[in-house]
This record gives sequence, C-alpha cells and structure tokens, in this order.
Amino acid sequence: MSEKNLDFDKIINRKNTRCLKYDFAQRRGMPEDVLPLWVADMDFETSSYIQDALIERAKHGIFGYSEVQTPYFEIVRDWMKRHHNWDIQEKWLVKTPGVVFALAMAVKAYTQYGDSVLLQLPVYYPFSEVIKDNGRKVISNDLYLGDDNRYHIDFEDFEQKIIDEKIKLFFLCNPHNPVGRVWTESELIKLGDICVKHGVIVVSDEIHQDFVFHGKHHVFANLKKEFENISITCTSPSKTFNLASMMMSNIFIPNRELKLKFKKELDASGTSQLGVMGLVACETAYSKGEEWYQAMLAYVSDNIRFVKQYVNENLPDVNMIDTEGTYLVWLDFRKTGLSVFELENLIIHKAKLWLDSGKIFGKCGEGFQRINVACPRSVLKDALKRIKDALYQ
Repeated sequence: MSEKNLDFDKIINRKNTRCLKYDFAQRRGMPEDVLPLWVADMDFETSSYIQDALIERAKHGIFGYSEVQTPYFEIVRDWMKRHHNWDIQEKWLVKTPGVVFALAMAVKAYTQYGDSVLLQLPVYYPFSEVIKDNGRKVISNDLYLGDDNRYHIDFEDFEQKIIDEKIKLFFLCNPHNPVGRVWTESELIKLGDICVKHGVIVVSDEIHQDFVFHGKHHVFANLKKEFENISITCTSPSKTFNLASMMMSNIFIPNRELKLKFKKELDASGTSQLGVMGLVACETAYSKGEEWYQAMLAYVSDNIRFVKQYVNENLPDVNMIDTEGTYLVWLDFRKTGLSVFELENLIIHKAKLWLDSGKIFGKCGEGFQRINVACPRSVLKDALKRIKDALYQ
C-alpha cells in the first residue's frame, strides 16, 4: 500500500458537499459565481491513508461514545518530537473540538468579565471575537511592517500595554496568521520574558506550526521552563492534513493549576468526548501521513513562490508581504489608492474573487487582502489574473 493522493494539480469539485468555502457565497453576501480563496482549508484531497482509515472505521457501523488511550498520545508525541523537537507529556494533553473553542475556554478560565486580553493585530479575527463575545476587552500591541517587508513586534509597547491595561492573558499567533511571520527564537524569548515578569498567561496558537518555509518554528513553551509554566499550547492536525471539519485539537497545558482551571471551563461548557472520526483521522495523519505532508508542503511552497513572482511582474501597485509560514498570503493594495470600500468592490464584483478582507483582522489590516494559496496552481493563476484584469483593464 502506498500514498495515492499526491496529485495536487487535480481539480476537485467541492460544490454541493456542504462546503463552507464553495456552497455559501450568497448566504454570506457574495455573488454566486465568485472564486473562493478565503477560509483556511485546502482544495487538496487529504492523505489516502486517512481516507482509508475513516472508511474502515465507518464500516464498523457503531458510533458510540469514543475515547483514546495511550497509543494515541504516543503518536502525537512522536510527531511533535520529530518535527518540532518538543518532548510532551501525556498528563499535559487536553483534547478540544477546535483551537478557537480552546481560545474561548482560556478567556473564561484565566480572566474575569471586563478584563483586558492582549493580542497583536492584524491577527486571525476569531481571537478578537472570543474576547469580545465573552465580555472582555481587546487590547492590541499592533505589529508594524518593516523596511524588510516583514512584520515586527514593538516590544516597548507590548510591555507598556501589559502594565497599563493590567493584562493577565496574551494570545500569541505562531506562526502568525495573516502576516506570515515565523517568530524567531530571540523574538519569542523577549516576549516570554516580559510575560513571566508581569505574570501573564500565554495562549500560543501554533496550528500552522507545520507550515514553515523560511526560518524554524519554535514551540513557545519549549524555549524556557518558565515559559512552559505559563503556556497553553494549541495544536491540531486540521490545517496540516486538511481536516477542519473533524473538529479536534490537541491542547497542551504543563502547569497543573492552569490545566485544572481550563478543564473546569470545559466541563461547564458541556464538552466531554470528541467525535471518533476526528480521533481516527488525527492518529492516522501523524502516524502515516508523512509522505503526503512533505509532498503537499513542497507544492504549497512552490505556490507561494509563484504568487511572489506573479505579483512582482504583473501587479506593480500590489505588494506581497514575505511569507515565512502558513499557506495564507498577505497582499498589500494600499498603493492602488483605493478606499477600503473600493478595494472590496473591485475584488468581489470586478475580479469575482472571495478573499478575506484585511479589515476583518483589525483596523491596521485595512487595504490588505488575505489569499489562501493551498489550491491547484491553475486555480491560483486564474485568481491572480482576475486581480490583474480588474486593476489594469
């Protein structure tokens, strides 16, 4: 038996499959005929080993309450050690139905109504939503775009915001969505030291940890023992293996007191076991998906290079921010002189594209668009040509 799903140029029709990306344009206020490259899932078939495992499990015909035993943890542990040089312990593990759910539980567990939570805009918009929706206040240490075409952290502002706003909880996005930064060891240590100094708990969303094209992913909790003690590390195979609808994530909380508080909120939410298919998919992905993962990663890396070249050669008023990690590319349209409304209109109604507007990632994202490049090259070429035609014809 060998991996069968390695043709990433293959176009797969996802319409009429209950697909959020393709089947809900009109319901989301978009024209029916837009090309969607917005939500962060891939247009690739997952590993054939995962497909086969799910089919085999479905044949059993009984889908009662399910749980995993130690072999599941050992498979997850081996992946984390092999790919990220991180030695995890089984007692740290808490499984949740997704990383965003875990973020919401952390807000409830570690802050009180009315407290402020720190993040770094422009950032994945559910960060802000789970803070606001739980009656907390969003405080941003805005990232800034440097002369090197990468985003950077204002550390002085970071510490000042912690002091001024009495911050107890910080959401770290590593690698960062949407700006594509893979934070360096020195950057993370500088952040972590400030958080330790002021007693700030760090929820590190590392769901994109397996998509690194420049630099190296550093697990925040693994950099210092003091960081491990203040960390909630959020991981999942959902991005890496295109399993978003399986609704399962592996959350690691080494500090026993922090874990108990987190588990208490899980219990209060009514969450217990996860779906069996998500557990099967995760176990199979991490144990048998390496060939597919490496081939997919190479294809996505080539797609990122293709976008960079296309933008440089064909879109003089657009700048692609250098992408170090994730399969989400951050495009800067500010040189076009278009207002936020005009840019939206051009992308949606003239180019007939459904991208993620930069404004949803925070005010400092206005004038940008996020495009998902985890798709067949032909689809990507079509999307970029649409932008070119809309801007210059």
